[in-house]
Amino acid sequence: MKVMVTGGAGFIGSHLVDRLIQDGHEAVVVDNLSTGKRKHVNRAARFYKLDVQSPRLERVFRKERPSVLMHLAAQMDIRRSVEDPIFDAQSNILGTINVLEQAVHHGSRKVVFASSGGAIYGEQEVFPAPESHPTRPLSPYGISKLAGEFYLAYYQQHSGIQYVSLRYSNVYGPRQDPHGEAGVVAIFTQKMLSGEQPIVNGTGRQTRDFVFVEDVVDAHLAVMGKDVQGCYNVGVGEETSINELFGMLADLTKSGSKQVHGPAKKGEQARSVVDSTKLRQELGWEPRTPLSEGLSRTVEFFRRQSMLAG
Repeated sequence: MKVMVTGGAGFIGSHLVDRLIQDGHEAVVVDNLSTGKRKHVNRAARFYKLDVQSPRLERVFRKERPSVLMHLAAQMDIRRSVEDPIFDAQSNILGTINVLEQAVHHGSRKVVFASSGGAIYGEQEVFPAPESHPTRPLSPYGISKLAGEFYLAYYQQHSGIQYVSLRYSNVYGPRQDPHGEAGVVAIFTQKMLSGEQPIVNGTGRQTRDFVFVEDVVDAHLAVMGKDVQGCYNVGVGEETSINELFGMLADLTKSGSKQVHGPAKKGEQARSVVDSTKLRQELGWEPRTPLSEGLSRTVEFFRRQSMLAG
């Protein structure tokens, strides 16, 4: 099957492309390399350096005509969305509309959209949050992801294209960018290994549902080939505080870092955890990587990277 992955040079997208190729699919990658890295793109994939907002995207779809579109390209930094909501909306809403227009006009039969569990639910009433939880996003990023889901439903109704929206919890693992604002596991790990001081935002008692990148890739493959559509949460369903995470990473990196707290960040939730029962029951998906194992593998990746750089 031919699958196009937008954002396929990024953290999650590049793992997804690797797996598609491993499973015998044809992979086409579209990425503007603003945060993704060319070196992470599997050599067996066809690569187009292009922004999803570009009018030239039409040419790529006309040439490639993918059966399935995995739309992961996005502005994904919550804090940047607060500082620059126009940029966020251009990337995440207008970019998504452009991609959906091309998918419909060039015969794609399914779109799998990378959404966000935490960001679209806002401050939760129920823990963990099911897909039926009220959506009250606290940031422009959450609003733009929710808008993407509404556009998917619109295109499904008007063109018949199937869609699945995967509402990720906090994804972590090898290749995550340690230099951005997003991705606390990567940021803490990189700083601890290089002897810098990581800063915990606020009290550190805020919780997140950490899911390993390979388990997220499994979710994409589970929904890709099946005749299903709608929204599915992708998470472990367990809360880990940032303070607990700091301690686990300090042990794994053998860092002497003490917990230093900075101010809390705008738009961040106090608690975030999603219920993935629907994905488990309907598609047999399971998160197979315990947090301790996933963190250990992530630390090893960054340790190797720092040795290669040094």
